[in-house]
Amino acid sequence: MLDSIVSDLMSDESTTAFTLTLKDHYAFTVDFGADGPPPITVDEMPPLGHAEGPGPTRLLGSALAGCLGASLLFCLRKARVDVPAMRTDVRVTSGRNAKGRLRIQKVEVHIAPTVPADQIPRMARCLDVFEEFCTVTAGVREGFQIEVSVDTQPA
Repeated sequence: MLDSIVSDLMSDESTTAFTLTLKDHYAFTVDFGADGPPPITVDEMPPLGHAEGPGPTRLLGSALAGCLGASLLFCLRKARVDVPAMRTDVRVTSGRNAKGRLRIQKVEVHIAPTVPADQIPRMARCLDVFEEFCTVTAGVREGFQIEVSVDTQPA
């Protein structure tokens, strides 16, 4: 039943587009467009940046955790489990690859929903399937096409 509910809510394909503009140093303003949330600043941590906003590593970790948390919450609500609070802790581990390049090696996500004790047994199915419905986590695990182009603008 959960599979059919999720399928009904999601179309086969969608595209989200937004723009990053250099603010200063290594900080960028992310503009999500007129129909999106307010702009945010992303920046690298010192010594490279000034930590004016979250950096790419933190954004990836929060995207994974946010998607997983929303997926679990959606499922629990459909199973009529009351979730008055939920906390998600994220730990992103980076290290050097064989070429000495810094890479994300692991992301640990710990989700802690607060649930009435008598409703805990109704969580079982959701705990088995919620990860499958997280678009971001599934995409990262399976891999996806990344196309990069550079169009140099004269100063």
